Amino acid sequence: MKSKIFEKFMIIVMIAGLFIACDTNEVIDPVDASSDLQFKTDQQFKTANGKIGNAFVHGIIVEIDGEDYYFTGPPDGLNGTKDVPGHYWKMAGKNKLVGKHFNEGPFGAPQWWSSDADDGAFLYMVHAIIDTWSLEKAEYYASRGYVHYHEFESVANPGELHPTKIVWLKHTAVTSFTLDGGPGAPNPPYEHYVTPGVDPLFPRNGFDPYNP
Repeated sequence: MKSKIFEKFMIIVMIAGLFIACDTNEVIDPVDASSDLQFKTDQQFKTANGKIGNAFVHGIIVEIDGEDYYFTGPPDGLNGTKDVPGHYWKMAGKNKLVGKHFNEGPFGAPQWWSSDADDGAFLYMVHAIIDTWSLEKAEYYASRGYVHYHEFESVANPGELHPTKIVWLKHTAVTSFTLDGGPGAPNPPYEHYVTPGVDPLFPRNGFDPYNP
């Protein structure tokens, strides 16, 4: 009799455990590409403050030399913060960030970067290093896949670029697509078919001197 009561008790415990497990809203590490869909739909990633936590955010604010800066771009981030279209970031150490690049444009414009990739598709993982520009550095970074750099704009003084610092970017494709959009599209000089891996043909401006 006691064993039957115990068996029924264990069955109830197992059923309750299943309900609890099914109800758990586990947050998957967004670094994992397989968690992309959750990343795009979970609002905690879009409303988190860009300067705290582990979430990827669009419109991140980066502190450089004691001052706050945006990635230059349209003001379509949280509370009007600026950023590169389709990019979401998080800090990865001192002067380093990691990002995700999606096929979306300013204020959610569809298929802005690629006409043959799905709207909102996850296109690239992006590694970013904040540094200065010089010809020697351009050569060094290009040899490691950082062929493109982007500018920073002051939060306190809109329109004012950082006097010396830029961010060097390496784009690693996670799927295949045609890169035929982006700023100033159509972009025949930069249009190319991308396959998974580091994209050495992402718009190459690394050898253009930085003159803010």
